[in-house]
Amino acid sequence: MPKEQKFKQQQMRARIAAVAARIMAEDGIEDFAMAKRKAARQLGAGDTQSLPNNDEIEAELRVYQSLYQGEEQRERLRYLRSQALAAMEQLADFKPYLTGPVLKGTAGRYADIDLQVFADSGKELEIFLLNRNIPYQTSESRHYSGNQERAVSVLSMDWQGTPVRVAIYWPGDERRSVKTSPQGRPLERANLDAVRTLVASGE
Repeated sequence: MPKEQKFKQQQMRARIAAVAARIMAEDGIEDFAMAKRKAARQLGAGDTQSLPNNDEIEAELRVYQSLYQGEEQRERLRYLRSQALAAMEQLADFKPYLTGPVLKGTAGRYADIDLQVFADSGKELEIFLLNRNIPYQTSESRHYSGNQERAVSVLSMDWQGTPVRVAIYWPGDERRSVKTSPQGRPLERANLDAVRTLVASGE
């Protein structure tokens, strides 16, 4: 590839990453692929080789939030983490883990809390919620436990005014890495003690 063409491609890649980050921060989109596609369309980029990876977008997202959302984003993050801790303490019997933007520190104005729990049956969690009059909706997501594709039940609910998604895994999955795609990185997660420490630190 000629140097000039490669330079233009790198420039477009950087521009797409910056616009995708702004879209995620301002519109509350958490799906990197969706933000990437919207950014590429806005910039008229048809060359898929110019698309940045998720790490590049996440780096731009942190810069954007620091520059333009500052204290607002930090306060929102502290609030979401304290809400996550309260939910996890209620769900302690299901070995809850915090994951997603709230753990990573990139949660924006409209972010949901993402939790993972580990149970022999999703019905156990559903009964737990029904007994406490907590309404929920059920959906399904595809994840990978190790290298095995897995259909994962996801319960979406309103927890004291905050949207929470709870992905239900088998007990054995707790010891394996969980990914959203075969080539993807394992999802970062933090158990109850780690989240208590995070909340106590005020970060």
